[in-house]
Amino acid sequence: MELNNVKDARESGEDVEVLIVGAGPTGLALACELARRGVRTLVAERADRLFPGSRGKGMQPRTMEVFDDLGVVGAVLAAGGPAPVGMAWREGGERIGAYDMFESTAQTEAEPYCGRPWMLPQWRTQEILHGRLEELGGSVQFSCPVSELMQDGDGVSVRFDDGSTLRASYVVAADGGRSTVRAALGIRMDGESVDPAPMLVADVRLRPDALDRDNWHFFAEAPDGLLTLCPLPGTGDFQLMARYASEGSTPDTSTAGVRQLIAQRTHLSAEDVTDVLWTSDFRPRAALAERFREGRVFLAGDAAHVHSPAGGQGLNTSVQDAYNLGWKLGQVLRYGADPALLDTYEAERRPVAVAMLGLSTRVHHGQERRGAATQQMGIGYRGGPLAVGAAGVLEAGDRAPDAVLPGGAGRLFDALRGPHFTLLAVGNPAAGSADPDLDSYERDWLRTLHVPTLAAYGDGLFLVRPDGYLAWAGKSAGGELDVLLHRFTAMATATR
Repeated sequence: MELNNVKDARESGEDVEVLIVGAGPTGLALACELARRGVRTLVAERADRLFPGSRGKGMQPRTMEVFDDLGVVGAVLAAGGPAPVGMAWREGGERIGAYDMFESTAQTEAEPYCGRPWMLPQWRTQEILHGRLEELGGSVQFSCPVSELMQDGDGVSVRFDDGSTLRASYVVAADGGRSTVRAALGIRMDGESVDPAPMLVADVRLRPDALDRDNWHFFAEAPDGLLTLCPLPGTGDFQLMARYASEGSTPDTSTAGVRQLIAQRTHLSAEDVTDVLWTSDFRPRAALAERFREGRVFLAGDAAHVHSPAGGQGLNTSVQDAYNLGWKLGQVLRYGADPALLDTYEAERRPVAVAMLGLSTRVHHGQERRGAATQQMGIGYRGGPLAVGAAGVLEAGDRAPDAVLPGGAGRLFDALRGPHFTLLAVGNPAAGSADPDLDSYERDWLRTLHVPTLAAYGDGLFLVRPDGYLAWAGKSAGGELDVLLHRFTAMATATR
């Protein structure tokens, strides 16, 4: 079955290897990751189109590295722009002055996307990922709600609302905070309210001379609560965010209600709002699924964790969930790895989600600024189930830094890009030339690379996972490296 023949697969009940429920950033990133591995995948989306709002607009540097690997970072850079500096306003239209809510970090050779968070509306991010999925031969089946799941030891039988069925080896719930798949599995979400009062978010278009697009505008003096207007790069639109002072408030999400809200809390008039493109209301909450897996069904993104949007963590953490799970599914389905490898998804990602929820809540309450922690470059898996050894200046579980390769050979990220593992030899282990013993590890899912020196690594051997983290580090091949490689494929030792 061709990857793009998803409608026929659904109607005929023909097997797919992975069913992804939900075509948000999580589901689309996962679909791209699986498509480039040739995994037969169906993306089923209950809505009749991609999500139309700007909701998750901030891209953290670590997610930009994921997009680099998936082949979409150029489009993301072209469509977006750096987060603007804030501008505070007094009631009546007087500027108080500029202030920056971000603690910027320096862009370095090892961290090429650091600096200010990159910004583009979520709908545009999804368009870019959807376009990349189509380039890879995949597509999304819209208006395709899942109504029932039944699983056994060999797979999952799925029924859709229209009565059609299919069989999948695995299912991934990427259907958001109100996940129907999670509810069907009976998986509890444990959490608490971050703020009892509601919030409203909307995409609006203003008259060209109503408000400049150079700043993120903050109106904090209105008695009913804070309102912000953030220009969305690549568009003529602003994202409106309004916090209500009263727990009993009911946001009016109608076009007239949004216009009135802006007129009440800013110096702008209702007539300055020419269009209201999308609206939503919510009450900030931090909650975590009690588990991320039920048999052959996995939870990813907001289906597994929900949070305050204040820290700009949600879309980023969700995409990285998909990035973690995708290569593991690929190794099991394409290279015969023990399915127990899939247990490491929850073991690695749940602690990240726990930390993210705490960080987002602290930022929401003004207890922590948006700085290095929110950029997610420090996320790693030291001490985890797939982290063995240390060498040079790094330890297994660390993020693999980028670097400029000697002799004009490009960047390390260029060599790492793709669905393969990389066994990287730096310094003495490489001995400045190919090591026959090291080269014997080469196969279609694992490449070797010899580099005389990389300051960000130091001397050693480093096994870089497809998601850009070190699975192993040491001074010589064999031993622990061979044992670990055997976890990634049934063919690891047989083909050597």
